[in-house]
Amino acid sequence: MTDPGPAITAARQGQVLTLTLNRPARRNALDTGAWEILFGELRSASIDESVRCVVLTGAGHTFCAGADISAVPAGHPLVRIRHISRVAELLHQFPKPVVAQVEGYAIGAGWNLALCCDLVVAAESAQFSEIFVSRGLSPDFGGSWLLPRLAGLQNAKRLALLAERIGADEARQLGLVTWVVESAEIDSFVADLAGRLAAMPPIAMSQTKELLNAAAVSTFGEALQAEARAQTINYATEDAPRAIRAFKNHEDVTFTGRWALE
Repeated sequence: MTDPGPAITAARQGQVLTLTLNRPARRNALDTGAWEILFGELRSASIDESVRCVVLTGAGHTFCAGADISAVPAGHPLVRIRHISRVAELLHQFPKPVVAQVEGYAIGAGWNLALCCDLVVAAESAQFSEIFVSRGLSPDFGGSWLLPRLAGLQNAKRLALLAERIGADEARQLGLVTWVVESAEIDSFVADLAGRLAAMPPIAMSQTKELLNAAAVSTFGEALQAEARAQTINYATEDAPRAIRAFKNHEDVTFTGRWALE
């Protein structure tokens, strides 16, 4: 069985870009070339002002089985892992909301790929595992940083040290999934969610995401200073005054993100 078409496909619906991992024969495990394509697509989307939200999903009703280790390329593993990790860092710093749509398996780096996204929507049938130790490895793709912050240290150790497979409901209880929906409804749920996110003021969304990400390593005073700087940037767009006028006049508002100062 071979995979059809490119390893990553991109589709636009209005201001929403959907990137689909397209190696279903390998449960969407990504090889070096696929990681490179994914990095390129994300980097382009990060600076494309017409893209307001990104959805990351997998073909064949499965999300991602992690890195494809069936044919390990030549070269030092440290260089290879650092190369792959660029995708994780880009996702974490991505200036727009990213939604992971997870069906089937999210395993190893595939699960951590979902955790790097801002919101995770999982089908009821989704299965998750930090499989690394059962392969003689330790977590990568940001798992050692993400898991303790999202699920707490003890739960992170349980998942990483035992490499257990858990379902979507348990993942949600641990704070690792945002919503669990029926498989038949996940496409429409994510489309509605992505549309709502794309309709929000893009600069304020970007500032909000950056503030929340920085909170994990900031003092309270540093957070207050960062909030003040972010609000100054927000007030320099068309969106803040438009939203205030719309609120006063009981009107709807369309957000542009455009710079308002001459």
